[in-house]
Amino acid sequence: MWVVIFHFCWHLPAIHPERYTGAVYKGYLAVDMFFVLSGFVITHVYKEGFARRVTSWRYKNFIKARVARIYPLHITALLLFAATAMAERAATYALKGSWDPIPLVGERSLGGFLANLVMVQGLWARQLSWNDPSWSISLEFLAYLLFPLSCPVLRRTGPVGKAGIGALLIAVLAWLAYRTGDYFNQWNGTDAILRCLPEFLAGSLLYSAYQNGVCASWLATDGALVTVVALLALLLHISAPDLAIVLLFPPLILTAVRNRAYCAQLLNSAPFIWLGDISYSLYLLHWFVLFVISDFVPVARLPFGISLSVVAAMIGVSVTLATISFRYIETSGRRWLRDRLGIRRPMAAAGLR
Repeated sequence: MWVVIFHFCWHLPAIHPERYTGAVYKGYLAVDMFFVLSGFVITHVYKEGFARRVTSWRYKNFIKARVARIYPLHITALLLFAATAMAERAATYALKGSWDPIPLVGERSLGGFLANLVMVQGLWARQLSWNDPSWSISLEFLAYLLFPLSCPVLRRTGPVGKAGIGALLIAVLAWLAYRTGDYFNQWNGTDAILRCLPEFLAGSLLYSAYQNGVCASWLATDGALVTVVALLALLLHISAPDLAIVLLFPPLILTAVRNRAYCAQLLNSAPFIWLGDISYSLYLLHWFVLFVISDFVPVARLPFGISLSVVAAMIGVSVTLATISFRYIETSGRRWLRDRLGIRRPMAAAGLR
């Protein structure tokens, strides 16, 4: 939802959220939190299967499972964009008697369509994108390819070695901050890879700390989680450096997962679970809503009041589409694809609370 609000407000500049808080235009950092969280969760589910060695069968089964998880919705969103592009050209031809063909290269091109089919668009997103947010799932898939190889290494590494790896990951992110002027909204090429892979690996490393019970009793308290959330909210509000905010995501995840007090009940309540369920669909489909609305409404020129109404309407439409998508595309598509790929689940662990 943070990403959605960021994108919608960015394209409707009359709202000016930066006059009140820096948190909205820091919304791109939600992707960084996602990379860390993804590494944590994937390690939780597959740690036993890859703990000691990687067999070809387990590697293939893992990759098939990840494809079944992300591909049905990804391909559906891609086809929605392609169908809309074709419909626009058909309408233009009907009205004017001519139309511009889909380009061979560049954004929303035939080459980009093929790149999206095999999920490599994140390697050069400026030239290969159709659904812009999908760059991150492309690089996420790159992290999936490497994860089974890194998992045994982390398992065998001692506390000192893990501390060294953690320091190295921070150094890589600090180098990225230096390269980009502390602007982590990098979604293209080398900088995007330097953003994704260290954060995903940091999530795996964070799971080791969780499993070893580091500061478990204190982290399980509401005070720990509230302290981290309050500090994070403050840094976002004052538009603190991106690197400082990103470094707070691991303790945020750890205190949230560890919590056994009131906050745990809140985080496991029905509305939050529902938002968690639809979050992937919301992430991939909200850009389609923006894409369609922008074709019919000059959103960049709307006054403040109308802009707020349009943003609220687009959020409502996006959430509705995501809810439908979760049930009929994500869940059904995953089940169908898992059956076709012959995926078994020998490695899955109990779910996180």
